[in-house]
Amino acid sequence: MRYGIISDVHGNLEALQESVKSLAQERIDRYICLGDVVGYGANPEECVQIVRQLAQVCIVGNHDAAVSGRMDYSYYYDAARHALDWCRKQVSPSSLEWLKGLPYSQREGDIEFCHGSPIQPEEFEYIFTKEKAKELIKFRDQLAWVTFIGHSHLTRSFAIGADEAYNVKGPEFVVRKDFKYIITVGSVGQPRDYDPRSCCAVFDSDTGQFRYVRSEYNIEAQMKKIIAAGLAYNFGARLLVGI
Repeated sequence: MRYGIISDVHGNLEALQESVKSLAQERIDRYICLGDVVGYGANPEECVQIVRQLAQVCIVGNHDAAVSGRMDYSYYYDAARHALDWCRKQVSPSSLEWLKGLPYSQREGDIEFCHGSPIQPEEFEYIFTKEKAKELIKFRDQLAWVTFIGHSHLTRSFAIGADEAYNVKGPEFVVRKDFKYIITVGSVGQPRDYDPRSCCAVFDSDTGQFRYVRSEYNIEAQMKKIIAAGLAYNFGARLLVGI
């Protein structure tokens, strides 16, 4: 099975369109979205509509949960709260209902899909350091062979052994059967790994081959729409440098 995996679109229509084009060339059998379709970007409704048509599985992210009324976001910083309030007004009733119904995680055989940590996924805990990955050793028997996550907008992955966790680096790699893996697939709409290109991933469950897929897109077009919508200037400007 060849999986095309996207995450953290965050309302960035231009980035999503280019990632979809790139994945269309990859002989994908099954499309997966790991959440946060909305938030930060200027086109939440359009992105929801594309993901609904594209993905056979979509996981709820914290921004999806906030916009659809599934979680309290009053503790978010001002600009993020404003963006979520704005986003809720842009999304159709049908899309809100869809966001409300998304699962926190889904396992298919020995592969799991989550937004953040697979342990209590409704807590949206980040895993982006080896130390955080090492905390999962005590849950190793519960973990799928490979767990795909988003949330951090990074491209950091970890192999979890019986006594240690290891960083897995590179634009592509092969997963082994003697480890459990936490693989962060990057962000379509707001990369934070200092590469401004849209990021998604392809995984072949038969060969164990994983690869990041980066796509150039019209960053300035999305940035201008973010600013024109009255959202925080930084939400657009950060797209230029991938932070």
